Amino acid sequence: MEVLLGNRPVFASTDLDEIRDEVARIFCPHRLDLAGAASLLSARFNSAQLGSVRISYLDYGADVHIEPGDLGTFFLVLIPLTGRSLIRSGSQEIVSTPTTATLPSPTQHLDMRWAAGTPTLIVKFERTAVERSLEQMLGEPLDRPVVFDLGVDLTAGWARAWRAMADLIVREAEHDDGLTAQPLAAAHLENALLTSLLTMQPSNYRERLTAPRPPVLPKVVRRALEFIEQHAHLPITTEDVARAVAVSGRSLQEGFRVHLGRTPMAQLREVRLTKVHEELSAGDPARHTVTSVAARWGFLHQGRFAALYRQRYGRHPSETLRRG
Repeated sequence: MEVLLGNRPVFASTDLDEIRDEVARIFCPHRLDLAGAASLLSARFNSAQLGSVRISYLDYGADVHIEPGDLGTFFLVLIPLTGRSLIRSGSQEIVSTPTTATLPSPTQHLDMRWAAGTPTLIVKFERTAVERSLEQMLGEPLDRPVVFDLGVDLTAGWARAWRAMADLIVREAEHDDGLTAQPLAAAHLENALLTSLLTMQPSNYRERLTAPRPPVLPKVVRRALEFIEQHAHLPITTEDVARAVAVSGRSLQEGFRVHLGRTPMAQLREVRLTKVHEELSAGDPARHTVTSVAARWGFLHQGRFAALYRQRYGRHPSETLRRG
């Protein structure tokens, strides 16, 4: 089997601890155990970065058990080039082969068993890039973490085309003067990979993506959204918003229900939750606390706030503050 990305080596090793550490440096800390003959362990890892997408070739040689847990900050597409692997992600489980890739999501616990002789092509997408692209496609903020169906049927028409794009990136990355060295071309390839995954691979947002697009928002609703965004730091009510856009509170409520499927105060809560997330992401844990940031944006019940935050961002607010 041809080794891919041979000009982009990260390491080659037969030492289990070194292999674990080097793979963790590119992806994330994880458990790695031998599940078969130690004499077969001979890992090779090659990798290239393309914007927010990383494409890699990884082969352990031996039977291994890999348990990253929650990936947290990135999505993966795992494509065995030969052999087979057992992939468990959350409540889903797939036997992956060269015709069935897997797409574990960052908020789902990941546990894998790769058989000996299973070199794998790995495409890594940063979670922020996936979520930003999806929000642009939906035209609104996400209300829960993205979770894809785990199995990707590479014999399906769209997936064959997607795999061909990934193979193109690999071929071009194997040449220093290839398309991946051209920023505009690289951005085009990255966007094509991501957009086709979001629109074609089943996920918990697929129905909303494929639903008929609603009509353009009426001017009064747009103005109300702008008012809420600009005044979210103040103790405003539905009546305040209604007065600002010169309609009755009842009319405003109905406009939001018909065109946005939520109330003005639910929209205010979402805006404030976004502001909290932004402050926690940029905050210093030595100077800020989750309680103080949440209270500044009107979230006084910490238990209810933490539940809303986990539902929206897939992690505890304290984790965001620590990472920031």
